[in-house]
Amino acid sequence: MTDILIRRTGHAGRITLNRPDALNAMTWDMCRAIADAMQSWRDDPEIRLVVIDAAGDRAFCAGGDIAELYQTGRAGDFAYGQAFWADEYRLNAAIFAWPKPVVSFLQGFVMGGGVGIGCHGTHRIAGDTTAIAMPECGIGLIPDVGATLMLALADGRLGEYLGVTGTRMSAADAVHAGFADHYIPEDLWPELIRQLEQTGDVSVIEASAKPLPASALAAGADDIDRHFAGESLTDILNSLRSEDSAFARDTLRTMERNSPLSMAVTVELLHRLRGPSISIGRALDLEYRFTARSMEHGDFLEGIRAAIIDKDRQPKWQYAGQSVPVSEISKMLRPLGAAALKLEETRVTQPTVGFIGLGNMGAPMAANLAAAGYAVTGFDTAGTTADGVKVAGSAQEAVTGADVIITMLPDGAVLRSVAATVLPHARPGALFVDCSTVDVESARAVAAEASAASVLFVDAPVSGGIGGATGGTLTFMTGGSDDAFEKARPLFDVMGQKAVHCGAAGAGQAAKICNNMILGATMIATCEAFALADKLGLDRQKMFDVVSTSSGYSWSMNAYCPAPGVGPQSPSDNDYTPGFAAELMLKDLGLSQQAAAAVDADTPMGAAALELYRQFVEDEGGRGRDFSAMLPRFAARSRES
Repeated sequence: MTDILIRRTGHAGRITLNRPDALNAMTWDMCRAIADAMQSWRDDPEIRLVVIDAAGDRAFCAGGDIAELYQTGRAGDFAYGQAFWADEYRLNAAIFAWPKPVVSFLQGFVMGGGVGIGCHGTHRIAGDTTAIAMPECGIGLIPDVGATLMLALADGRLGEYLGVTGTRMSAADAVHAGFADHYIPEDLWPELIRQLEQTGDVSVIEASAKPLPASALAAGADDIDRHFAGESLTDILNSLRSEDSAFARDTLRTMERNSPLSMAVTVELLHRLRGPSISIGRALDLEYRFTARSMEHGDFLEGIRAAIIDKDRQPKWQYAGQSVPVSEISKMLRPLGAAALKLEETRVTQPTVGFIGLGNMGAPMAANLAAAGYAVTGFDTAGTTADGVKVAGSAQEAVTGADVIITMLPDGAVLRSVAATVLPHARPGALFVDCSTVDVESARAVAAEASAASVLFVDAPVSGGIGGATGGTLTFMTGGSDDAFEKARPLFDVMGQKAVHCGAAGAGQAAKICNNMILGATMIATCEAFALADKLGLDRQKMFDVVSTSSGYSWSMNAYCPAPGVGPQSPSDNDYTPGFAAELMLKDLGLSQQAAAAVDADTPMGAAALELYRQFVEDEGGRGRDFSAMLPRFAARSRES
């Protein structure tokens, strides 16, 4: 194949990308040829290392050859792109895990697929012309080919910055960010490659390496960390827009050219990836969830049209000029079930699930599990059902033989009753995940009963309301053993966007109680402030613009603003139809004060919030309204009323 030169030279397996006129863009055939060569050299004792370089001086590899991807996608053939990306990602993983040194020489442009080939080896050499970047958000994709692993591991918030802006990295920047290991002037490369071929010894690289020039990225770390520390793309944009500086203006100008959906997913993906479970496999799995959907549901085809086909540079992005809904981010990152990326051909059997409690929250959660390929049997005393869920005649029937039991119930007394009913029918070794919000004592009591029945238990109350349950964007606060949490993690990945292991049994409920005590108090303060602003003659939008980017910042203000027509879409824009009902907030605040009394904790703000929500729900018609409907309550009242 003339597009790629593969040969053995001395003790080196040699791979040279050979499409200089196309900036050595990677084709599917080239990808498969590299995979085949590396597999054949893996156990060859004569091959001590692999050297990957490229012809020409303009690029190591400027990305993947996307012409065929565009044509097949436009024709409605999404399987072609999915198969290409799957093969490419398997190659990226193989390079990362190859048991011998892999040395890459990264001249000129190293972008997209070039990062996947050149930046996962053991010795990544940059030179004077090196320009490494992941500019995928500009064409409606996300940084992929395993690049999110390096972005997530980069210092501070550098990963978010590089991922959403596609900023090009010099040799010094690339080493600083973890995309390269050494700087060696390019006129020394031919002799260095000859030595590697002759000796098969990578120690010659260290002898050739030179001191690094200054890194512009390192110098700009304070600006990057300050503006990119937010939880979402909206937070990042708000921070940049609040500052009149060259960095903020230039960064905003770059980001405003990119796909909002791609940028929002990139931020979320990096946040999910960070932590003790980070790995190349997890990075590629999350990336593939997006790329597999990118033609049908993302902006990829429009991005290629605007940049490559029509070259009008005027893409019509989804969500242009507005916040990307959390549900859409979650949809692009939802597990693919049987279609998931397989780095190795193994047969995976999904556990069976018995789901008890198919109410406003439980039904969509169960439906999301069924849509992801789980066999779910459900039961609810009210006779409610959920899409894709087999209906059982009793709770005992739902859990008999199930690998996983999930409950979503109204209170601790009901949880204890259901646990006493179903645990005698549970399979030893099964997992019991309770997603209800209950008192800590009930959670711990049921955990003890489960342990006695040889069943693993996790208390996993949720945050996110009905919208989060429907969209698969819930946050799970969990308590239980490490083994139980790890076994439950794939389920959380389907039903939500984040799961935090808070400690032993009951710790999830403790975290939920504390979280919602904060939420109840801050929502009251936010509503009071808007009502005060009204009476002071301050425009609500102006107040939001100030508070959302300054010290008054909170989730209640920025993500769930109680003022209609201000901030992202929220229940206030739908006449306070509940996403999280006021009576549920009253229940959670009651649990917080019950817990505070049990441990003799002084929580006057929590107690005050409880009393205000009690008045609102029981005496002022707040039942059935969203908990943010406190705003019209305060707006209609005077200081003496």
